[in-house]
Amino acid sequence: MMRGGNRQMRRMMDKMGLDMEEIPNVQEVIIKTDKKEIIISKPSVTEMKSKENSIFQVIAESFEEKELEVQIFSEDDIMLVCQQANCDEEKAKDALAETKGDIAQAILRLTSG
Repeated sequence: MMRGGNRQMRRMMDKMGLDMEEIPNVQEVIIKTDKKEIIISKPSVTEMKSKENSIFQVIAESFEEKELEVQIFSEDDIMLVCQQANCDEEKAKDALAETKGDIAQAILRLTSG
């Protein structure tokens, strides 16, 4: 941690063009990936705004992880399988699920009779 505490941190943020603000009364933050969800209850959330984007800092005492039963595949992966195997999105998703996200194996599965 920096010496000088919060005041010195605010000065540094001002020099970098960042505006820092705590977001009040946050009930829950959910982070979703293709394989799991991370659920954070009653976190402390701070937003650091710059001219072009925002950075969110999430601080929590505890969190819960849930493995997803159905993997979520990116639109790019699905479209690639659709184009290469000449199939619809549903078949592409099924093939990706069967091959645990292996694009090459999914295409082979759909193109080899």
